[in-house]
Amino acid sequence: MASNFHPTAIIDPGAQIGSETRIWHWVHVCAGARIGDGCSLGQNVFVGNDVVIGNNVKIQNNVSVYDGVEIEDDVFCGPSMVFTNVYNPRAAVSRKDEYRKTVVRRGATLGANSTIVCGTTVGEYAFVAAGAVVNRDVKPYALVAGVPARQTGWMSRFGERLELPLTGNGSATCPHTGDRYQLASDQCLRLP
Repeated sequence: MASNFHPTAIIDPGAQIGSETRIWHWVHVCAGARIGDGCSLGQNVFVGNDVVIGNNVKIQNNVSVYDGVEIEDDVFCGPSMVFTNVYNPRAAVSRKDEYRKTVVRRGATLGANSTIVCGTTVGEYAFVAAGAVVNRDVKPYALVAGVPARQTGWMSRFGERLELPLTGNGSATCPHTGDRYQLASDQCLRLP
């Protein structure tokens, strides 16, 4: 199935967009952007030139994905969440050569109105709560909330809270899928 672009969307020549990707009202995708298969870009989304977006990524309304951002497969970007690419911006100082790379790993959720400060990595299946400000790396499966964001728990791949301590060791089962998780040395892993 071909991709579906709304007539008001601006797709610059050279942009690479995968099959079955839907692009809604007033979206702008710059020429150097690479977007995978089965994605959805909501109303008023901006995608910069130096951006890589994986497969099955959902970007909700009013999100700008600036140069230097890499989003892996199956990521959810909530409404009006924010990416940055310059750590210390000034209008009168050009810092385009100082962009810091931001990586959002597979399966992560970035809640509505959250902010991801440039230069950070959000781990696989991590869950950033609505309104959180992430200014340091987030561990895989970690649940973070607040300003600045602090870890408050662990989440399953399905998006259910796991009954695990924040640190140390432990084991838990996803209440929805039955998948088992192990916490060892402050790292959460899904067991095969």
